[in-house]
Amino acid sequence: MVSVVQNVAIDCANAYELARFWSRVTGCPPDPEDKPGDRETQVVLAQGPVLYFNQVSEAKTVKNRIHLCLRPETSREQEVERLLGLGATLVTDRRNPDGSGWAVLADPEGNEFCVLRSESDRAAT
Repeated sequence: MVSVVQNVAIDCANAYELARFWSRVTGCPPDPEDKPGDRETQVVLAQGPVLYFNQVSEAKTVKNRIHLCLRPETSREQEVERLLGLGATLVTDRRNPDGSGWAVLADPEGNEFCVLRSESDRAAT
């Protein structure tokens, strides 16, 4: 007998707005029943667990102990630029001259996540 991961819970200051950001990141719509001001929202991914956003009063103060790693359909470089355009910020650049590595970004509330190499990036190196 095993457990199945139902959702990844993300504490935040504005659940609806953060769900909208992650909806644009993943291309998956936020729950149609969610609306501005809701303290709990979610984005149902096409594959994998639900991204669940829970509004809390405490501010984020330290590095995440758990985070999402994204493998883009386009190149890693194109995806990093797209995500920066959506409001993410670059936290740490772990990309190497040989094409390996990853980029650590943060969402608009400072939650870190990684952008890995795409399958085409990996095949090219």
